[in-house]
Amino acid sequence: MRSGLLLLILLLFSGGCVAITAPYGVAKGAAEGSVWAVETSYKATAGGARIVYRIGKFTYKVVKAPLDWPLTHGDIQKIDGLPVREAIRLGRVKDSPYTVCGKRYVPMSVDEASHYKEMGVASWYGYETRRKKGGYMTADGEAFDPEGLSAAHKYLPLPTYVRVSNLENGRSVIVRVNDRGPFPSEENPASGKRIIDLSMEAAKKLGMFEKGTALVRVEAVRVKER
Repeated sequence: MRSGLLLLILLLFSGGCVAITAPYGVAKGAAEGSVWAVETSYKATAGGARIVYRIGKFTYKVVKAPLDWPLTHGDIQKIDGLPVREAIRLGRVKDSPYTVCGKRYVPMSVDEASHYKEMGVASWYGYETRRKKGGYMTADGEAFDPEGLSAAHKYLPLPTYVRVSNLENGRSVIVRVNDRGPFPSEENPASGKRIIDLSMEAAKKLGMFEKGTALVRVEAVRVKER
């Protein structure tokens, strides 16, 4: 409580930007039974706030997107029965049901997600967003970064960290799930059977960027604040 008050005071009275670091930890679980050190830094600037998470060698930059940015998946119609941007503004996206093209999806609870493990096909998305003026917004209201380590999943709570292992070459990466998808498309209805959509950078680290898809194992990593 005292640290939270200190953070608020520093943010209110700092003349420029302020960076504050705090320790985090990842509980023993699906990440090969290991404990990871996670450090979080907060930076307040004139343009808003940025949070940087670190899990071992992986870094995640989290930036809140302006609500008028287009969604990465514009076919999401409702979240928790509300217009998408209203649900995001109210913070009602974590494990809320949502509708895509008339189909209702019901995400897992946080407890269910902590034991999640699944094998299936992964793909990657977001290449076209690199040249867009402004940016795209994920389903939980974050700025989509194709060069970050993020992912889209139909049923995991937002956000959730998962380890994705490429079963074809043995490479693995931990990604932050902050978006919804992949969904079937008119061009490729089978795409909806894929279990996870990765950012471009995550696909490169897994060695599946050129191929486009890979057989993977996805397992939850339980992140807890110390």
